[in-house]
Amino acid sequence: MTKDKVTGTLVFAVVTAALGSFQFGYDIGVINAPQEVIISHYEYVLGIPLEDRKAINNYTINSTNDLPTIPYLRDSTSTSLEEEETTTSTSLITMLWSLSVSSFAVGGMIASFFGGWLGDQLGRIKAMLVANVLSLAGALLMGFSKLGPSHILIISGRSISGLYCGLISGLVPMYIGEIAPTTLRGALGTLHQLAIVTGILISQIVGLNFILGSHEQWHILLGLSALPAILQSLLLLFCPESPRYLYIKLDEEVKAKKSLKRLRGSDDVTKDITEMRKEKEEASSEQKVSIIQLFTNSSYRQSIIVALMLHMAQQFSGINAIFYYSTSIFQTAGISQPVYATIGVGAVNMVFTALSVFLVEKAGRRSLFLIGMSGMFVCAIFMSVGLILLNKLAWMSYVSMVAIFLFVGFFEIGPGPIPWFMVAEFFSQGPRPAALAIAAFSNWTCNFIVALCFQYVAKFCGPYVFFLFAGVVLAFTLFTFFKVPETKGKSFEEIAAEFRKKSGSAQAPKAAVEMEFLGASETV
Repeated sequence: MTKDKVTGTLVFAVVTAALGSFQFGYDIGVINAPQEVIISHYEYVLGIPLEDRKAINNYTINSTNDLPTIPYLRDSTSTSLEEEETTTSTSLITMLWSLSVSSFAVGGMIASFFGGWLGDQLGRIKAMLVANVLSLAGALLMGFSKLGPSHILIISGRSISGLYCGLISGLVPMYIGEIAPTTLRGALGTLHQLAIVTGILISQIVGLNFILGSHEQWHILLGLSALPAILQSLLLLFCPESPRYLYIKLDEEVKAKKSLKRLRGSDDVTKDITEMRKEKEEASSEQKVSIIQLFTNSSYRQSIIVALMLHMAQQFSGINAIFYYSTSIFQTAGISQPVYATIGVGAVNMVFTALSVFLVEKAGRRSLFLIGMSGMFVCAIFMSVGLILLNKLAWMSYVSMVAIFLFVGFFEIGPGPIPWFMVAEFFSQGPRPAALAIAAFSNWTCNFIVALCFQYVAKFCGPYVFFLFAGVVLAFTLFTFFKVPETKGKSFEEIAAEFRKKSGSAQAPKAAVEMEFLGASETV
C-alpha cells in the first residue's frame, strides 16, 4: 500500500524533528561529566580561598595545588572560624551546583504547558523554529559563561534551555505522529525517545576531559547545543507542515493534500484524508475538558490520579539522580575512571531504548511497567549494598556499577516510555490535551525536585540513599499492581470499565470513543 511507503521526504522530516529531541538529551546529559571542572570554576569566580577549595573539592583549578603557601600560626579560635567558613562555602557551592542542574527542569515545568498551544497557534514547523530561538539563547549564555559570573550565566542558560526542552517535548512527538502513516506511527514515534538517549550519550562522550570537558573548553561543551539548533532551523524550512494541522485545525484541505502528497510520494491520498475527516468529526463532537474538570469530574478523577502516579513513579524512581550525578556516584563507588562508566550508562540506555521499541508493541503496557519497576527495585538494593560494603570488599564497586547499568536498562524497558503511552490511552480526544499537559507538568516538577534535592539527600543518607529509592519504587510497584489497568488494544469504554472495577465504582462513563487514531506518537 502506498500509505505504508517510507519516502525520502518523510525520513527527512522525521530526522529533522528528532534533532530537537537530540538537543533535549544533550542538555540533560551535558552537565554531568564536567561537574568537578565547573565546581572548581565556581569556587574560583566566587573568590573562595585556596585552602577552602581543597577542603570542598580535591580537584583544584589550573594546578593551583602546586602554588606555594605561606605557613602561619593557628589558634583554636581561628581554626573553628575557618571550619565554619569552609562549611558555609561548601553549602554555597552545593546549592549553586544543585541549581545549575535543576534550573533546567524549572524551565521544562513552565514550558510543558505551552507546547501544544504554540503548535496550534503557529503550526508545528513555525513553533519548532520559535522554540529554537530559546535553545540558541540558552546555549549562548552557557557558551560565554566563562567570561562572566559563570554560576549566574549557567543557571540562566540552563533555565532557558529547559524552556526549549519543555516545548519540544510536546512539539516533536506531535509533529512526528501527525506526519507518519498510521501503520508506522508507533515505530516512528519512539524515535523521539531514541534521539533523547542518543543526545545524552553524545554529551557524555564529548564531555570527556581530553575532548571538551577540560578547564579550557568546558564552556564550549555547554554551548555546543547551538549547532543542532541552527542545523534544525535551516532544515525545517524544507519540511512539509503537518497535514493534520492544516486539515483539522485550519480546514485547509488543499494544502493538507499537497503536504500529504509530498510525504507519501503518491497522488492518491484519499485514505489519509478520509481518516483525518473522521478524526475531525470525532474531535468536534467531544467537548474539550479543562485541567480543573479532570479532578472535579468523577468520570476522569481516577484516571488522572493514576496518570500522575505513573509519572511520579518514573521520576522518583531515582533514574534522574543517575543521569545527573552518575559521575559522582561512580566516584563514590571507587571506580577509577567514573566518566567512562557514565558513558557506559548512556550506551546501555540507548540499547535498551531501542529494545523497548519492539517490546512495547508486543507486550502489555502494565506488564512491562511492573517488570521494569521490579527490576529497578532489586538493582537499587544492590547499589546500596555495594556502596555500604565498599570499604570491606573492593570488588563491591563492580556490583554497584553492574546494578546501575541494569537499573537504567529496566527503566527503559518499562517506566521510561510507558507512562506517556498510558496517559494518552486513558483519555479520549476531549480530555487528552489537558491530561497530557498536567502529566508533563508533574513529570518536570518531580524531575526538578530530584535534581535539586538529590545532593542533599545523598549527603544525609550516605551509601544508604538507594535504599530510599528502593522503598519508593516498591511503593509505586504495589500501586501499579493494584490500581493500574492494562490499556493495550482497548477502547476508552473498556479502559473506563477497568477503572470502575479497580475503584469498586459502578458509575458508567459519560462517553467513549474508540482509540482508532491513537498511536505511540503520544510518547515523550
